[in-house]
Amino acid sequence: MPRRQHAIRPPLLLLALLASAVACAPRVHPLTGTPVVDRLPDTTLPPGHVRLVFRWEYGDPIFSARGEGVARIAPPDSVRLDFFADGSMGGGYAILVGDRLTTPANDDARRYLPPVPLLWAALGRLQVTGQDTTARLAGDTLRADIGRNPVWRAAFTASSLVSLQRLEGNRLRESIRRDSVVIAYRNFGARRRLTLTVQRRIADPPFDEAIWHQ
Repeated sequence: MPRRQHAIRPPLLLLALLASAVACAPRVHPLTGTPVVDRLPDTTLPPGHVRLVFRWEYGDPIFSARGEGVARIAPPDSVRLDFFADGSMGGGYAILVGDRLTTPANDDARRYLPPVPLLWAALGRLQVTGQDTTARLAGDTLRADIGRNPVWRAAFTASSLVSLQRLEGNRLRESIRRDSVVIAYRNFGARRRLTLTVQRRIADPPFDEAIWHQ
């Protein structure tokens, strides 16, 4: 009898964890508004090298940290992110070129970051495509559902990308929301959050090629 009870515990624990993850993921509803058949706004990064200086804050159920950071953006498709933790606790970096994300020694640091499509959305660039795209305009906000399994829901205001969400079924799994100052990432199942608060935006000369290969 003790063996039988031990055998059923892992499945019950797994079901409990899955139920908890589903409960954390908000429900989503179908798009509303006037159907739109035009192309989605162009979100190509503007020309010119730019450096963003920001404060960041990360949190999940077992770990939290905060500090300063720098994003060096080189259109059309390259960005380097450097993070420095408060209290001389070290730091790290991530390099995103196109669809390829690398971290030091390709370590587990990437688990603290949004996936590639959401990283690009944090910078205002829509990097998802799909044959099944539905767009609707409600007030001054254009929303579009792109692709299947997952569905990416993009929102635009004044032709600028202001949010991107990853949907599975009728649940919101991950999201990026952005304005001119704050970029907020949420992973609802894992209860992870990362917030960047932009402090300065600086136009720079072309960056040294070495920063893309460290």
